[in-house]
Amino acid sequence: MILAITGGTGFLGGHVLREAAARGYQVRAMTRKAQLPRPNVEWVGGTLDDYRSIADLVEGSDAILHVAGAVNAPALAGFVAANVTGTSSMLTAAEASGVRRFIHVSSLSAREPDLSDYGWSKAASEKLVRDAPLDWTIVRPPAIYGEGDRELLELFRIAKAKGIVPLPPRGRLSLIEAGDLARLLLDLVAAEDAVGQVYEPDDGMPEGYSHREFGKLIGAAAGRPRALPLHVPRFALRVGAMAERIRLGERAKLTADRVRYFCHPDWVVRNRPPASIWTPAVRAADGLRATADWYRAQGWI
Repeated sequence: MILAITGGTGFLGGHVLREAAARGYQVRAMTRKAQLPRPNVEWVGGTLDDYRSIADLVEGSDAILHVAGAVNAPALAGFVAANVTGTSSMLTAAEASGVRRFIHVSSLSAREPDLSDYGWSKAASEKLVRDAPLDWTIVRPPAIYGEGDRELLELFRIAKAKGIVPLPPRGRLSLIEAGDLARLLLDLVAAEDAVGQVYEPDDGMPEGYSHREFGKLIGAAAGRPRALPLHVPRFALRVGAMAERIRLGERAKLTADRVRYFCHPDWVVRNRPPASIWTPAVRAADGLRATADWYRAQGWI
């Protein structure tokens, strides 16, 4: 079986490539620049705005895993280009090449499209997928962590160095380890019952984790079990976003859009995949500890 994968050079995509190779799949993965060889992976140079490259990527494939997307951008236009237009291009190529199986990685933020530009773009991409004449499945992950992740890295660093874990105002969230999510995406390839479904996977914790519980898990994983979870008020996060925008410009990671997203009180999954298709194997306590161990091995913390 040949899989066409976008986002293979990213954090989650790297886990997907490793899992696909372990299962013996032949993979075509898109890349902007030259990459080192990987087992069972054929790198296809190009971008999501280059239709010829996309056509080369999907031609002759048995399934498409559309993992690529932007989680941060300075303005709505950036999210539209990466998450909406990019998805549209992949769907067009799939139809033109006769590839029917299409697995789309969205985000839990798509449940709240009016909350953030990111969420709006993910909801818009989902609508395109739903309207396409393909055998699609949409996956809405919650917060993803694991080896190679840089989004949560700063929390581990602060927990280790300061003994505190800065968090948004009180709320609850679900978590999923990247390798576990990669298993799901590949399990879906041949899952006929998953066609036309929207799944929200997590680590199996029924009501997710409170922000405080999440902070305690980060502290314990970082080697500071008594680290203090510290809820940062919304206004302080807004001020921080403004300061970071002034300091870093378009490279700012804490933006007003992300503040709105972070401060939403309910990012707990609702529609988990059925056990007949996939079951989670990594609970957050174990996964975050393994992530911290990987960070240490890399010299990141």
